[in-house]
Amino acid sequence: MQTTFRMDGSTGSERPARPWMKVTPTIITIGILAAFALHGRIAQPANYNDFADHSTLSGVPHAADVFSNAGFALVAIWGWLALRPHRNSDRLRAGWPGYRLFLIGLFLTAFGSAFFHLAPGNGRLTWDMLPIALAGAGLLVGVRGDTRPGSKTNPGLTANIEAIVLGLFAVASVAWWVYTDRHGAGDLRPYLLLQVLPLILIPLWQSIYRAPRTERLAFAAAMGLYVVAKITEVLDHQIADTLGFVSGHTLKHLLATAATAAIVWGLTRRFSGSGGRMAGTCTISE
Repeated sequence: MQTTFRMDGSTGSERPARPWMKVTPTIITIGILAAFALHGRIAQPANYNDFADHSTLSGVPHAADVFSNAGFALVAIWGWLALRPHRNSDRLRAGWPGYRLFLIGLFLTAFGSAFFHLAPGNGRLTWDMLPIALAGAGLLVGVRGDTRPGSKTNPGLTANIEAIVLGLFAVASVAWWVYTDRHGAGDLRPYLLLQVLPLILIPLWQSIYRAPRTERLAFAAAMGLYVVAKITEVLDHQIADTLGFVSGHTLKHLLATAATAAIVWGLTRRFSGSGGRMAGTCTISE
């Protein structure tokens, strides 16, 4: 019998994942879904739109919160130009449908978030939430496509289907919040699910299927930066009062931009001449 193993240029040969390890992400996902269901609705904080940044630049209100979104567009453009030429290569084909959605969502985040911060309010918040949800969905699909055992016929087919399904779920999650918010009981649970799952499932998938060490480190850095970004978001006013020259929410944008840059950097290492060797395959007989 022949068994195909992925080879990691950084970590060496990969032992096949044990059955219990393969089902762990599914079990954890079900557990998270159950926890969200039992918790009940999660509402947007009443004072969420009261941001600390009141700077003005060239007549643009909340200028720091508005212009600090530019980094998302720059990272998205960088990722698109660096990765799209390799979309049909063995190193990217399976994950490209997800990463494509991630980069599109990231690019749109720059404009959606800037539009929202010009005049913060629930009426505009939809345009901030939607691209973020799409980016989260795309990241899940991309990493899952990379770590899933490859298809011999069309390794990107499943990922394309998953990108469509999760993309629709992202839209539905924001639509659900809009609907419930207009009826006085806003519920963020489906939207938050697309922010929580990547933090848990991506490290699991990469560990189970032995993703290249460079990518694991890049994603770990991104996840850490994202967590810190969420903390600065919560401490928006406290940071503004302490530092004076920058608010917590502006820092959140900058840290989140750095997180997305780490992800793109990790992916581009696949195609660098050194240090970015990507998993190949070898076949051994048993």
